[in-house]
Amino acid sequence: MNMTTPWHARTAFILALLLPIYFATVALGTKFGAWNWQTGLLTLTAGVGLALMGAIALLATISLVLVLRRPPRIGWSAGAGALVIVGAMFAYLAVSASAAGDNPISDVATDTADPPQFSAAVLEARAADGANPVADYSTPLKETEAFGEMDEPLASQTLGQVVAETYPDLDSIPLGETGAEKAANITQLAMAEQGLTNIRYNPEMRTVEGVAETFWFGFRDDVAVRIGDDRIDLRSVSRVGRSDLGANAERLRALSASIAGKLED
Repeated sequence: MNMTTPWHARTAFILALLLPIYFATVALGTKFGAWNWQTGLLTLTAGVGLALMGAIALLATISLVLVLRRPPRIGWSAGAGALVIVGAMFAYLAVSASAAGDNPISDVATDTADPPQFSAAVLEARAADGANPVADYSTPLKETEAFGEMDEPLASQTLGQVVAETYPDLDSIPLGETGAEKAANITQLAMAEQGLTNIRYNPEMRTVEGVAETFWFGFRDDVAVRIGDDRIDLRSVSRVGRSDLGANAERLRALSASIAGKLED
């Protein structure tokens, strides 16, 4: 009687274990410039990656059927383990897809009527990086270059309307008695603590700007914090893509809490 795990069960399990390594390689390859983000995210992740997951799931299912159909059923755990790994990855992708639906844009600000503007240097850096143009908050999404392919009813809404409806909790920070220079120093410290880089203060615009970069894929977002006469407003804009999966709003929440806390100290 053969008491060893069948080759097909071992193969399915090993391939399932290699899946995370594949996706990590794709993400880091994108981050370090081995290929562009469209190739990394759309082709190698959403295309090839999903195909690999489906193929491994099919192999694991066939293996389980072959093993369980007759005693001694050696190797069923390998096939089941492969299905668990692939299933967990499918679940993660499903959660990401849901997050994309809940966060249809990648440009978020606390002031939707008059969002903070970026300096010419930032706009030049974005253009050199092939980034989306920064959209106007009063223009319907279907008329913008960044979100022109949005479906209705969002397409007829302005970016300001979508931000206000999607993130009603985001609000300006009261400046209180703090002067602009001190507020700028506090903002720069808070941005550094949040992991932003290339932080600089523009006294003419009274804005502090910085760049955030994701660990996986190396996606970069530009952040601007405007120090007004009586309040501070924030904006975070991704350089590429339409949905940010909620990353920009989450960044503004964390940065707002940090700045507000330091203003009270």
